[in-house]
Amino acid sequence: MKQGVVEAGPDPVDTRLGARLAELRAERGWSLGELAERSGVSRSTLSRAERAEISPTASLLNRLCGVYGRTMSQLLSEVEAEPTLLVPAAEQQVWEDRASGFVRRSVSPPHAGLRGELVEGRLTAGADIAYDRPPVRGLEQHIWVLEGALEVTAQEVEHHLATGDCLRLRVWGPTRFRCAGPDDVRYVLAVVLP
Repeated sequence: MKQGVVEAGPDPVDTRLGARLAELRAERGWSLGELAERSGVSRSTLSRAERAEISPTASLLNRLCGVYGRTMSQLLSEVEAEPTLLVPAAEQQVWEDRASGFVRRSVSPPHAGLRGELVEGRLTAGADIAYDRPPVRGLEQHIWVLEGALEVTAQEVEHHLATGDCLRLRVWGPTRFRCAGPDDVRYVLAVVLP
């Protein structure tokens, strides 16, 4: 298995996501090589993600969102059918990074014109996700822990959050989300574009 990807069978979300990633690259007139230079992701990994031969990890999607100036929720909402004002819990988009033990639920109804969104995150005990850059510099995040404990590192400062704690920050550089355990953690992430 290569770093940053999870081998998996064809998944409808991955297929739509791959097609959207290919569209975004084509809209800019970039070759795979140009996108590889801009994102720091290999051409072969980008090609396989666009063809839905792999399920991209959260870290890979974060790099691509940074290049395309989108949050992950915006990108994932672009592969959904029709935007709506109400999304019942059973119909909320769920995406899983099987390699890291991260499950992400898009709680807010998707809408490209809005600056804020809510996401539910779940990390299994021992899960550790590092992002080398924000998808959008200066992104505002509010992290509210619903169950468990979460360690968040931003701007080289480690924050320890317990159930009920809320951390607000602007993301300018690398971040890390870690669930030291022994239990899983469930949290709400409110994201606001600058």
